[in-house]
Amino acid sequence: MNKDYAEGLALFSEVLTMAKDELIGQQQVIVCAPYVHLNSFATLSKGQNKVHIGAQNAHQEESGAYTGEISTSMLKSVGVEYVILGHSERRQYFGEENALLAKKTDISLKNNLVPIFCIGETLSERESGKHFEVIKSQLAEATFHLSATDFSKLVIAYEPVWAIGTGVTASSDQAQEIHAFIRSEIATKYGQAVADETSILYGGSCNPKNAAELFAQADIDGGLIGGASLKSRDFIDIAKAFN
Repeated sequence: MNKDYAEGLALFSEVLTMAKDELIGQQQVIVCAPYVHLNSFATLSKGQNKVHIGAQNAHQEESGAYTGEISTSMLKSVGVEYVILGHSERRQYFGEENALLAKKTDISLKNNLVPIFCIGETLSERESGKHFEVIKSQLAEATFHLSATDFSKLVIAYEPVWAIGTGVTASSDQAQEIHAFIRSEIATKYGQAVADETSILYGGSCNPKNAAELFAQADIDGGLIGGASLKSRDFIDIAKAFN
């Protein structure tokens, strides 16, 4: 929840220009902005094949008396392609649980949005040795009801909650260990081919200094960038670190 309309437009314009001029590899950038920015961002980015637009959340119902909420069909209608589901802040502050997120996943896919589905453990869960169990249940209870075809449309994002906004980053080995575990769980459910094709992003205080080391890991396919995305130079430098 950052940037008013004018500030957001200025930041996005910088990102668009830098992406066009500097991203010469296979990188794909998804900008997941507050609702008030989405229509303008989608319009500005038309024809720019490096930059895509996503929302930060969506409601689990198609429509109805849910004042203040935004549906996936509304998002699709203004040019949104992706939607973040299950972000740690949604889980923590708004009590979103796996059963609800399963509904959000279903309605997103129905309306041809790609879910960026977030999973991850808190500090207490990691310290008590429950991190694998927590991640497994978040993944299975909210997404493993899907067919292999539908699951293959998802992007998974691992958020070590203890490393978000704290300046503490999981080591590349810690991040790789969890990413490999996630991929193995997907392989067990859907087969190795689906697992290998699933993008798994790292989302824990990734910045220009540590991005290259993180992205060099075998099972880390990109980043879910938080604070660093508020500075266009940092954001694009992170994207450039992936090649």
